[in-house]
Amino acid sequence: MVAAAELARAGWKVVLLERNPDIGGFIASGERTLAGYTHDTFSSWHPLFVSGPAYASLGEDLARHGLEYRNTDDVVTASVAEDGAVTLAYRDPEATAAGFANPVDGQAYLDALERFGRSAPVIGEMMGSELRSIGLVRNLARFLKSNGRRGSEEWLRELATSGRSYCAREFTGTEVDHLWVPWLLHAGLSPDHASGGFLLPVLAATMHGFGLPVVAGGSANLIKAFRGLFDELGVDVHADTDVDRIVVERGRAVGVEAGGHRFDARRAVLASVTPTALYGSLLSESPSRLRTQASRYRYGRGEMQVHVALSAPPKWRDPRLNKVPLVHISDGSSSTGIACAEAEAGLLPSRPTVVVGQQFLLDSSRVPPGAGALWLQLQEVPYGAGWTPELARAHAQRAIDRVAAHAELDVLAVDVISPADLADYNVNAVGGDPYGGSSELDQSFLWRPLPDAGRHRTHVKGLWHIGASTHPGAGLGAGSGHLVATTLKRS
Repeated sequence: MVAAAELARAGWKVVLLERNPDIGGFIASGERTLAGYTHDTFSSWHPLFVSGPAYASLGEDLARHGLEYRNTDDVVTASVAEDGAVTLAYRDPEATAAGFANPVDGQAYLDALERFGRSAPVIGEMMGSELRSIGLVRNLARFLKSNGRRGSEEWLRELATSGRSYCAREFTGTEVDHLWVPWLLHAGLSPDHASGGFLLPVLAATMHGFGLPVVAGGSANLIKAFRGLFDELGVDVHADTDVDRIVVERGRAVGVEAGGHRFDARRAVLASVTPTALYGSLLSESPSRLRTQASRYRYGRGEMQVHVALSAPPKWRDPRLNKVPLVHISDGSSSTGIACAEAEAGLLPSRPTVVVGQQFLLDSSRVPPGAGALWLQLQEVPYGAGWTPELARAHAQRAIDRVAAHAELDVLAVDVISPADLADYNVNAVGGDPYGGSSELDQSFLWRPLPDAGRHRTHVKGLWHIGASTHPGAGLGAGSGHLVATTLKRS
């Protein structure tokens, strides 16, 4: 959507083809439980979008078409352990550090944020640009100049470090691990995957700086704003249109075929798909090495969404949680690591990490007066499991029971979306993986999506690969679409 809007605004004639009845992918909302309760069906929080270049480019235009965000200026997230211990993060980093038992850990935390802040402009430039380009050399030179040899090596070490190891090495207490390691699930990682040590300061700094914005009235209003902008710019949107193949003539992409119709492209074709689809079915011919690598592309754990309508807001045993937009029920690396290992072994975790969204605290219009709602996310379920409605409901109840151990809930209705439902709704969510493929280090950065296709420009002239399966990966930042649109506007 971002690429379509930016190219159309630059004067391009743009046709947007969408397989589903509406655009937006995993951005949607609706009354999934009871009348008067608006739930974000899939994704919800947009810190990576509002902090990124795509929003900087399109934010004012989208606001003209009704997009508004709700956010918090106080507490932003928290974790509650099995024994009820709570760790809080505020928008203010110093207030967060003041809650650590050991003042040395608090200072180490602030130092880590300050260190990231010094390097953030260069890191942001690298995450938002083609890594396999001369630009990377320039950015690495800037990075080396600002950090020195020793400081640059430290960052490289963090990239090879897991979140669990980073916290154990840098802090004597458990607060940082408890608070931020569960957030690695939102990047498609586990506590024991490499690059967690790099991402933890990035995630923390993003929350402190930009909070957890949600779309006023539900995420569907973001799609409504894009629809309005597309109408204004003359973008030709075709929903319910499943592309069958990309048409290539004399080595150049010249259009696509969908449902017996051909849509011609004079300048470019942008495909927001997995590499499995791109090189396995959409392109009739590709180099054998790309087809082989695409066939070996790995997908990550599945995910479940559980929506709960409540007659009243939850009453948490620790009353501080009554005003926290997003709570993780987790012991940190210990319980989350076990749950990830169980899911990756094909088992349902006995103590899953539960992401508890309380969007109604930021946007009261989502529930009836005096009511409450929960947006539960389970990111440690087996990839490609044989899900039945009964199995999904049983595991959803396990998650609700985990929440009920820490809060009083008066449940009126429950809606469950299983990994199979995710895969049925969005073909890019293979096996229920919402992140477009595993985000482990060997399948990220220079190697995303494939070792021999680590750029958005493909081997076919005029064909560009975007979406969560490409750099910089998943996270609702729209980085790949903005990057490709910017490149094409300069060509």
